[in-house]
Amino acid sequence: MSRFSGALQLTDLDDFITPSQECIKPVKIEKTKSTGAKITIQEDGYYEEVASNQQKLQKVDITLQDCLACSGCITSAEGVLITQQSQDELLKVLSENQNHKLQGNTDMVKTVIFTVSQQAALSLAQRYELDPEDTCKLICGYFKSLGADLVLNTKIADDLALLESRNEFLERFRNMDKLPMLSSSCPGWVCYAEKTHGSFILPYISTTRSPQQILGILVKQMLAQQLNISPEKIYNVAVQPCYDKKLEASREDFLNEALQSRDVDCVITSIEVEQMLINQKLQNFTPLNFDWPWSNDAPSTILWGHENSGSGGYSDHIFKYTVRELFGEQLETVQYNSLRNPDFKEVVYEKNGKILLKFAIANGFRNIQNLVQKLKRGKSQYHFVEVMACPSGCLNGGAQIRPITGIHARELIQQLEHLYKKLPQSNLENPYTRQIYSSFMEGQYSEKARALLHTDYHAVEKMNSALNIKW
Repeated sequence: MSRFSGALQLTDLDDFITPSQECIKPVKIEKTKSTGAKITIQEDGYYEEVASNQQKLQKVDITLQDCLACSGCITSAEGVLITQQSQDELLKVLSENQNHKLQGNTDMVKTVIFTVSQQAALSLAQRYELDPEDTCKLICGYFKSLGADLVLNTKIADDLALLESRNEFLERFRNMDKLPMLSSSCPGWVCYAEKTHGSFILPYISTTRSPQQILGILVKQMLAQQLNISPEKIYNVAVQPCYDKKLEASREDFLNEALQSRDVDCVITSIEVEQMLINQKLQNFTPLNFDWPWSNDAPSTILWGHENSGSGGYSDHIFKYTVRELFGEQLETVQYNSLRNPDFKEVVYEKNGKILLKFAIANGFRNIQNLVQKLKRGKSQYHFVEVMACPSGCLNGGAQIRPITGIHARELIQQLEHLYKKLPQSNLENPYTRQIYSSFMEGQYSEKARALLHTDYHAVEKMNSALNIKW
């Protein structure tokens, strides 16, 4: 598979859904009389009409907002890469920042902050055959050599996302309101739900923001206060395993309109980091520890796991927490039963022959479609479902580094899962999250916490346009 940026890229074609197989960006078409002509593609990517007089045709640019407004194509890794969301733009910003520093233009200098997800770090560790923690230190050294001021891991945001999700589920379960609750951290799934099932499915989706966007809030608001700078003076870069995270960062819900500042300014993926290192060896950079600006005492570990799911551990954690809180039993592990395929599995808690709790994990759009259809027919018996667009979840994200020659994709996923399960488990009942709730959010159940850590979704109506044509 060729790797490129700034263009549409399809992966996992066996998991490709085609609701209409059409791009519906509205464009104005000038009608002229024509007897037909051939069109050729030139080396520069332009289309040229071959007739008596050759005429170069205008390129059609599809922006990120066009894609978000679209209700046509959906893939398991919707790869819309635009200029503002690419390694080229990142390197341009870093270069300009360095020039402003050298020229003494302090008012033009931005504080550049990178945040690295576990899945992307593990992908890079596997690619360069390094220990995950050593990889993180080298990545930190590499980003700081490019001009980063701070390099963070996502632990604090992962913890907050799980805490908010479990509290949200408990409230819904007690009221038996809008169940099953469907996880919301996967932007590919959320985008599909908004475009395809709209107002029917959206009330079931958890309102908790993804870790990427929670960390964006912490960086642009809490950290900005600590550094005594305005949020728009921070350039926040997220390193993620998924192209859809670019779409998520560009949602209008995550834009501070008053300051015209996004919570996350740029998302680069595992593949793009590999491309940036194409002529360099990661091992040559100075290893540095991730920064920890949230408190004076940083955790001793750089990289953390959350339960057994490489997608954040939502199902496992919420299941165990609910059993403990409502039924008084402490579960050490959660045993799933695979159903139609390994990407659709369920777990049940029962007492005296009565099912009290039923959770599932549904990865990949085939399983998602089956889940939604059952829900529409009123036949879903689940209380919570962890939903991820990519088969095998986030460790197999559409922008994870691809297998090198001789390694099958399934083998690569197994290697990443093995690395993930070796990570130390994060304890959510830690002083860091408690401090953030108390000092920055006015308490865990405050209105401010609700506003900062949760979001809304919007049904996208299908538009009729000139390109909405069945061929």
